[in-house]
Amino acid sequence: MRALVICFVSSLVLVSCLNKAEIGEGKDVNPESIFYDYRIWAEEESPNVTVMLQYRFGGEEGTTLVLEEPSKVSLDGMPLRFDSAKLTGAFYEHVRPIEDFVGRHTIEFTDNKAKIHEETFQFLPFSLKEEIPETIKMQPFSINLKDFPAEPTKIRLVMIDTAFDSPDVNEEMMVRNGLIPVSQKFLSRLVEGPITMEIYREEEKPLKNASEEGGRLLMTYGLRRQFAFAE
Repeated sequence: MRALVICFVSSLVLVSCLNKAEIGEGKDVNPESIFYDYRIWAEEESPNVTVMLQYRFGGEEGTTLVLEEPSKVSLDGMPLRFDSAKLTGAFYEHVRPIEDFVGRHTIEFTDNKAKIHEETFQFLPFSLKEEIPETIKMQPFSINLKDFPAEPTKIRLVMIDTAFDSPDVNEEMMVRNGLIPVSQKFLSRLVEGPITMEIYREEEKPLKNASEEGGRLLMTYGLRRQFAFAE
């Protein structure tokens, strides 16, 4: 069976079921039992980056909490307002143009005991150093990423053709200096003709100043290109 196209947004699915997410009040919850769930995502073809912050009781899939004074959360000093949705539950969200969000940021959460928990992160989107021509020969080549970490960094490479029975490419791989080799091994899974290619980086980090329950910061960024293989 051919691989399904993996969209960037699919790697950021916040809820994996159709049940309504539970929402609770945070004022009576032991602050050390709250799991901090921080997610940041964007893709090159979209103008904005989204930051979604959630606080959960009962672990990483637990009840989402509404913060009540003195509890609050801010991003770069800007207070975030409560919102909710049927599938995601309670959340605190900020949307900003990608070009205005590049660099270092600070999340400051105050728990219901007025203790401050600060986390910092860097948002560094990448792009292609050289664009891929509309048509290229079906032989091994390399993709160069711009503004990508020099140290070994995990990415996912997806390449989908239009043939129903080809296996396609859907691989996690370590990239050094932003160089992605597209080997004969990958090409053997594809056929000539139109190709949809996706490259994305998903980085999950434990939080340094979370509660005893812990937390995570999941940041995802990706890009997509279309071209054709020819003899």
